[in-house]
Amino acid sequence: MTEIANNSSDVDVVVVGGGVAGLSGAVTLARSRRSVVVVDSGEPRNGPASGVHGLLSRDGIAPGELLRAGREEVAAYGGRVIADRAVSAGRDSDGFVVATAGGRRFRARRLLVSTGLVDRLPDLDGLRERWGRDVLHCPYCHGWEVRDQPVGVLATGPAAVHQALLFRQLSDQVTLFRHTSGDLGEEEWEKLAARGIAVVDGEVVGLEIEDDRLAGVRLASGPRVPLAVLVVAPRLEARDDVLAGLGLTATEHPMAIGDQVGADAAGLTAVPGVWVAGNVADVLDGVPAAAAAGVRAAAAINADLVAADTDAALARRRAGNPVGAFTPEAEAALCERAMGDRRHGLDGLLPAGEPRQG
Repeated sequence: MTEIANNSSDVDVVVVGGGVAGLSGAVTLARSRRSVVVVDSGEPRNGPASGVHGLLSRDGIAPGELLRAGREEVAAYGGRVIADRAVSAGRDSDGFVVATAGGRRFRARRLLVSTGLVDRLPDLDGLRERWGRDVLHCPYCHGWEVRDQPVGVLATGPAAVHQALLFRQLSDQVTLFRHTSGDLGEEEWEKLAARGIAVVDGEVVGLEIEDDRLAGVRLASGPRVPLAVLVVAPRLEARDDVLAGLGLTATEHPMAIGDQVGADAAGLTAVPGVWVAGNVADVLDGVPAAAAAGVRAAAAINADLVAADTDAALARRRAGNPVGAFTPEAEAALCERAMGDRRHGLDGLLPAGEPRQG
């Protein structure tokens, strides 16, 4: 790793964001003998959750423990994880430069941005404090843990009925609070009735907490409805600030549930040399999908670097032979390097002992 200034260095790839996507990408790159720096601000989206679920062989592992193990794996292959916040990314004549809040600068040939997203919760007092505990949103992340409990679904948009139906698979005590959403369609009413999901009109104005647990919600009209779990639909907003200097910004998700940074299937953005992975690129990715996205992006980055390295090697080789002539001597030398005694260069076509004609 080449130092370019105090607290600065040249690397093949800077990974911005040390969550599951970023660390998975960093391990893949480091195993391909790429120099990698991960810049991580230490703000994992799933930090409030008690465990990660759906991750084969690691189901229930604490989010912090999973990331600690991931950082150790990156280091084991020669990568570096820097506890700092990336504040900007831009280009210079030699590649990309990432600057951090701590005054570091990293120059990289390629960037992998895996900064995740921010959950913008509905405007309701006390919701943030319970987030990831008994205020939830994903049945696959938390559903098993709240099975058979009284579940309320706070309707703030068009996905509320879908959420209610998903949680009905886990509990037969599901109530949909219409809250600030509009009226339901006839088919939606019929589906809710068919599944035995209660519907409560009126706005929810507060949470009832007892012994540090959710006990229910209060309606504007006065009544208290007992609950053990409240399901909400946050707006999912990509953390795209660091990409602004490269001309990249998040755009609205097709389902109107948030925004994300556009990229192809491997995570390549509209800016050559810049990849994204995880929730910054797909707000619906859970932990296993984010990890897979990090690996896919890293494989694409390594392939891109291999192509660039090969082009550079070809240019150097051709520069040593300006005319570009494919001479017998060049062929023989290449074959000897590549094939050894099995080479079939022009020397091998001459009878033994017969001198080459100039």
